[in-house]
Amino acid sequence: MTLTFKPKAPIWCAGCGHFGVHTALTHALKAAHVPAHEALIIAGIGCSGSIQNNLNAYGYHALHGRVLPTATGAALANPNLLVIGAGGDGDGYAIGGGHLLHSFKRNPSLVYIVMNNGVYGLTKGQNSPTAGAALTNGEAPLDAVQLGLSVSGSTFIARGFVGWWDQLAALIREGIQHARAHCGFAFIEAISPCVTYNDSYPEWDGKLADISQDKAYDPADRVQAMSRVMRLSEQGKLAVGKILHTTGSTLDQRHNVNAQRAPALQGVLPANNVSTYEAIARDHLV
Repeated sequence: MTLTFKPKAPIWCAGCGHFGVHTALTHALKAAHVPAHEALIIAGIGCSGSIQNNLNAYGYHALHGRVLPTATGAALANPNLLVIGAGGDGDGYAIGGGHLLHSFKRNPSLVYIVMNNGVYGLTKGQNSPTAGAALTNGEAPLDAVQLGLSVSGSTFIARGFVGWWDQLAALIREGIQHARAHCGFAFIEAISPCVTYNDSYPEWDGKLADISQDKAYDPADRVQAMSRVMRLSEQGKLAVGKILHTTGSTLDQRHNVNAQRAPALQGVLPANNVSTYEAIARDHLV
C-alpha cells in the first residue's frame, strides 16, 4: 500500500524569513524543470525543519545536525535523485558543523540551503553560532561562507537574502543545476530573519553587498572571492550573490557512483538474486 502526503501550509510565524526561502525554492525547482518524483528534500531540526512538508517532493526529517550525512547517503544511493538538504544555522553550524566542513571537503553532488537567522527560534531565541557581536558580548559570529572558501574542495558557494527572493531563487536554481550535473556540493546560505526573537529585517539593506553587480568579479577565482568576502566583512558588510563557482573532484566521481551501480536502483527480488544470497550465506554465516 502506498500513502501519498500532500504538501501542507507552513506553520511559521507571520513574517518569518523562511517563507521567502520556501518561495525561492519553489520557483527554483520549477525553473530547473525538476519533477516532484526526482527531488528529495531532507530537513533538520528547528523552525526550518518543516520545509519539506510544504513542497511537492519526497521529504525526510533528519536527526538534529545530521542533514548532510543523511543527504550524502541518499545522493550516493540514488544518483538519479536531486537531493536538497535544508536547515537552520544552529542545526547546520553548531551540532552539524563538522559535517558541513567535511561536505565542503568531499564535494558530494547535492544542494544544501541554510536558513540563517542568528537564533534558535524553536527553543525560544538562544544565540546561534551566527549571532552578532552585540548579542554575544563581543564574540565574533561564524561566517560559513568564509569557512567554505577556505576548504579547497568546495565548488559552489552562494548567499542570498529572503528580502531579495528573486535573486535567492536564481542562486538556488544554479545550485540545483550544479548538483544535477554531478559537479559537486552547492552551498547556499539564506539570510532569513526571525521576526519573533531577532527581527533584523531593517538592518540588512545597509549591510549586504551584492557582488553580482561587479562585472569584474570572477566567481571562479577562489583567492579573489576570499579577499572580497573578508574585505567586506572588515567594513561590517556581508557579501551576497554567487561567490564561488568552480570545478573539482566530487565524492560520487571518486567512488564511481552511477545509475548502474547505485544501491537504490538494484533489483532485490529473491528469484533474481539466488546465487548472490547463497554466496553471502556461504561466506558470512557460521
